[in-house]
Amino acid sequence: MSRIPRIVILGAGYGGIVTAIRLQKELNYNEADVTLVNKHDYHYITTHLHMPAAGTDNPENARVNILKLIDEFKIDFVKSTVVQIRPQEKKVILEEGTLSYDYLVVGLGGEPETFGIPGLKENALSIRSINSVRFIREHIEYQFARFKREPNRLDYLTFVVGGAGFTGIEFVGELADRIPQLCKEFDVDPSLVKIYNVEAAPTALPGFDPELVEYAMNVLQNKGVTFKIATAIKECTPDGVSLATGEEIKSATVVWTGGVRGNHMLDDAGFETMRGRIKVDEQLRAPGHDNIYILGDCSIVLNPEGRPYPPTAQISMQQADVCAHNLVASIRGEQMKNFVFQSKGTVASLGRGEAIGIVGSRKIKGGLAAVMKKVIDVRYLYIIGGIPLVLKKGRF
Repeated sequence: MSRIPRIVILGAGYGGIVTAIRLQKELNYNEADVTLVNKHDYHYITTHLHMPAAGTDNPENARVNILKLIDEFKIDFVKSTVVQIRPQEKKVILEEGTLSYDYLVVGLGGEPETFGIPGLKENALSIRSINSVRFIREHIEYQFARFKREPNRLDYLTFVVGGAGFTGIEFVGELADRIPQLCKEFDVDPSLVKIYNVEAAPTALPGFDPELVEYAMNVLQNKGVTFKIATAIKECTPDGVSLATGEEIKSATVVWTGGVRGNHMLDDAGFETMRGRIKVDEQLRAPGHDNIYILGDCSIVLNPEGRPYPPTAQISMQQADVCAHNLVASIRGEQMKNFVFQSKGTVASLGRGEAIGIVGSRKIKGGLAAVMKKVIDVRYLYIIGGIPLVLKKGRF
């Protein structure tokens, strides 16, 4: 290759931004031409979004300007929306032009998985971006204002959260904390407000330690959350949800957190996918495409038992490290690495001062787990932006 190789990174989520940061540290000047494409000029911290969605934190605290994280002498940043990937032509079509690549990193993030439930896409809100959480927060506040004008409409004060995975549990914890403040602000009787968490699986937080799940449910029930476990949503309408049990819950606010699928552009590009995700090889490449790396929600990585790992921030960041190493190794003709996930533990927040988690083999809960959650957040800020970003965003 007479010219320097071109690396294009699609998406500045966890996988994309960490890959870019690693490449700018590893690559020498003029060793590769690296372009990062993202539709916004900021990176947002997905694991933080449940807080501004409920209104317990400012959305600004969940986002970081991309140009503060990258070295513009080493990484070109293009603010644009990806329209199409053309692997046969080694091109990416953007809203404002076309990029050619020698190596492509796809970290475009996922899309809500509705499992074919009628009306969910049209009538439910989802926690998936800064703009979506702003909308959810304002929508919730608006329901209280509406109720003051129509006090017979209890559906305005009824909130349904579909899915009791990490996002659902963390969101209902924050929402339960926010409700007393809203009741005080709008002079509403707190006993009129209802929060339902509906989960089709036989347990909340599927796959998590049962003792900790029980603790989490007790904490949230004491905050006013009503769980409907092993209960599927059959349909979502403008008036609320119908459950598989035949029950109907009248609600003006349905927030869906019940699953994520990969990005539709991977299907459109002709890759072989499962629910929009690509089962990557050991080096995180798309099968049959040695120059295309797939990260985060767009990828499937199997655990030793042959089941897919859940797509978490932790796994995306570890993928980014290996991806960056393999890109540099490919350019230099050096040895590539296989991806092996190493769990650093998992912590789920339950609202103010409460959380559950597993760190190593140790179970933690309550205030200690809440502090650990903060430590994990601060560690990520340090990884992407060093001490200045920790001082700016890492609030205890």
